[in-house]
This record gives sequence, C-alpha cells and structure tokens, in this order.
Amino acid sequence: MTTTRIDARFAALAREGRAGLVTFVSAGDPDPDTSLALVRALPAAGADVIELGMPFSDPMSDGPTIQASSQRALKHGQTLAGTLALVRAFREGDDATPIVLMGYYNPIYIYGVDRFLVDAHAAGVDGLIVVDLPPEEDAELCVPAMKAGLSFVRLLTPTTDAARLPTVLANTSGFLYYVSITGVTGTAKPDFAAVGRAVAAIKAKTPLPVAVGFGVRTAADAAAIAAYADAVVVGSAIVSAIKASLDANDAATPATVEAATALVRELAGGVRAARRTAAE
Repeated sequence: MTTTRIDARFAALAREGRAGLVTFVSAGDPDPDTSLALVRALPAAGADVIELGMPFSDPMSDGPTIQASSQRALKHGQTLAGTLALVRAFREGDDATPIVLMGYYNPIYIYGVDRFLVDAHAAGVDGLIVVDLPPEEDAELCVPAMKAGLSFVRLLTPTTDAARLPTVLANTSGFLYYVSITGVTGTAKPDFAAVGRAVAAIKAKTPLPVAVGFGVRTAADAAAIAAYADAVVVGSAIVSAIKASLDANDAATPATVEAATALVRELAGGVRAARRTAAE
C-alpha cells in the first residue's frame, strides 16, 4: 500500500509524543447540511482523525445513541452516495485530516464493492472499518480495499485471545481499533488499567498504532486512555451532544455544531494533557 493520510497523521503524532483524538459522527446526522458543517469544524476543535459512520438500518455493534443517529440520518435521506459526497465536500477545504468510514457491509455490497472502492478513494476516504466482516472474509472487501489504496482497520476486543490475534492482524492496516468493553458502543465505562495491559500486549505483536474506543465520554476518560494508547476514539458522547442540541422534532438548531465541537475541544484537551506511560 502507498502511504495514506492515516499513516502520515500517526507519524506526526508520534513525533509530537502524544496520542491522537479520533471523533465519530454519523454522516447526515441530523441532516446533510448540518453534518457537513460539523465535520468541517471537527479538525479545528481538536480531532486528529474523523471516523464517519455510514448510516444503516441495523447497526448491531452500536448502542442506542448511535443507532438513533443513524435513524435520524436515514430519515433525512442519507445514502452511501451521500456520505461519499460529504467526504468530497470536506476535502475541498481539508486535504490533511484522515477520514475513516465505519459501518456495515450491506450498504457497500448493494452499492457494489468495486464501484464503492473507486468512488471512496476518489472522494478522499482513507480507510474503512466494517464491523461485520471477519478476517475469514478478507477476499470480499479487505484485500480489494487495500489494493485500492484504502486502509482496512480491524477491531480487537477483550475476548480476542492470543491464538486469534495473528489472524486479526494479518491484513490490518492504518491502525488497530481496540474495543475497551464487551458490549456495544456507549454503554459502559472501561477498566483503564485493563485497557493499558491489553494495549501493551497488542503493541508487542504489531507496529501498528492502537486506538481505543467504546465507553470514553469525558476529558478525564480520554486522558486515562491516552496514557496508554496511540489514539482515543469518542463517538457516543459526541453524538449525544448533537442530540441534546436538537429541537423537539430532532431538527438542528443554531447550537448544534457548537455543542459537538465544544465537547471535542474538551476531549482534545484531555488527550493532550495525558501523561504517557511505558505501556506504549
């Protein structure tokens, strides 16, 4: 693979000696125009990488907060083509911030794998996280994605044991996403000491950066994770801030973008204030 924006960003973070902040929002939530404005505002608020959810009707890995954000986006007509259009629009003003699309295989399959990979790369997408395709199905999307110049980011969980780890690592690129809890997004608080041990064990097996997500809600949480990980992923807390800013009909208000970016600034402050440990 050629070097991607993801590789460049993690190399820059390593030179700075700090962890990065990966922010998740659902594309098209609460509506396409507000979503684009929000994504455009994230880098200045402190996002080092943007994880953009591809709305889907049955997001089985996601808790109720992100499920609801997908439903809001779908209600406003968000499609996979619309998500790629959002990335293209974002790239008109930002050619440096990595964008990773996260979601499920069904919309990509319906769109057409080959067409999707060409269009995603052309739009400015840097990587994919597709949570319902295991390594045994790498020929379906993972290998073609890497050949198309897109990183394929894999999830690791507390139940990924030493025997399974080499299989998961085999075709992973960009970074690894360690899920800090057993469960769905936004439903529990991580055991930070256990996360530190897990990250150290993973990093002993791979040179890839390790990002940690699920359950990170506050600047203090982010700082605790950033002490061990190469990046901290926050999604449900940001999506909750978006939801809290909407009116009674789930429509955007003048406060919506600022509600999300204010939280991102707090989280970025926590990440940047973290004291790095020997677990790295």
